[in-house]
Amino acid sequence: MPLSIQNLIGRLTFRQLQVFKAVYELKSYSKAGDMLGLTQPAVSSQIRQLEQALEQRLFEYVGRRLFYTAAGERLAESISHIFAELSDLQTDIAALKGQVAGELRLVAVNTAQYVVPYMLRAFLNLHPQVSVSVKVVNRATALQRLNDNTDDLVIMAMVPADKPLTSLPFLDNELVPVVPAGHPLLQQASISPQDFLSSQLLMREPGSGNRLALEMHCQQQRLHIKSSMELGSNDAIKHAVMAGLGVAVLPKLSILPELQLGKLIIPPITGFPLRRSWCVVHPQAKHLTPSMQAFLDYIQQNIKQFEHIFINQGN
Repeated sequence: MPLSIQNLIGRLTFRQLQVFKAVYELKSYSKAGDMLGLTQPAVSSQIRQLEQALEQRLFEYVGRRLFYTAAGERLAESISHIFAELSDLQTDIAALKGQVAGELRLVAVNTAQYVVPYMLRAFLNLHPQVSVSVKVVNRATALQRLNDNTDDLVIMAMVPADKPLTSLPFLDNELVPVVPAGHPLLQQASISPQDFLSSQLLMREPGSGNRLALEMHCQQQRLHIKSSMELGSNDAIKHAVMAGLGVAVLPKLSILPELQLGKLIIPPITGFPLRRSWCVVHPQAKHLTPSMQAFLDYIQQNIKQFEHIFINQGN
């Protein structure tokens, strides 16, 4: 091994590479520090030591914006390979011990964020060597990430039938009509679907899975649907309903505390609740890592248990 390589190895640390990777991806020293639990001066120190070891500038400021240099871009490519090899090594060593290890990158649509923590708790007890990350996005972003093969597995409802995807249904996503306590509709002997939909309906943005499910239902039943206000999350809609701004159709699991406290009411309306399945989804051609296969096996083996957990929560 050339002496220069020996010197380089002696001066580099994995922490420096980790800090560089964070700065490179976030394009910010302060954001990288926040993510890694370091102060900005500590991040700057790590990058400076790395630049001294490589004898190259890795980042530069143009105005107030941070850019990587050609050397920085080349280093980022190498770090990507190094960290991938380390991940594979971790997986292989765990396999020799009869364990599952490695990364598991999950994406969950907004409505599934109420389910995922309960799914992960027992899985991580079974496979403590698996490092799980979860990104919560809207449905349009989830579909784009599926198309780009960005993640390992995606948790969503309303899986497109026109794409080469493999999906594993595991739990009903029950969408219920909700009104605030004291709403005039509750004084009626019966509430028609159209009366409900015409009572200042609050909806998610176009492309949302909840909105798509409601629009498909209304199209099938020949109901007129008109949104009085669009909001960007289920929580925002929930609070808007409680504030008296209108009515909505929401995932039941997202409003359990409000139902129990009587702040929201589910009126009996023909055709509701709407039932769709949450699914674990991946491209058909995707290579399944041991951690992905272990998660899919775990879901498959515990479908009845998930139903029991969430039925109890809903009662």
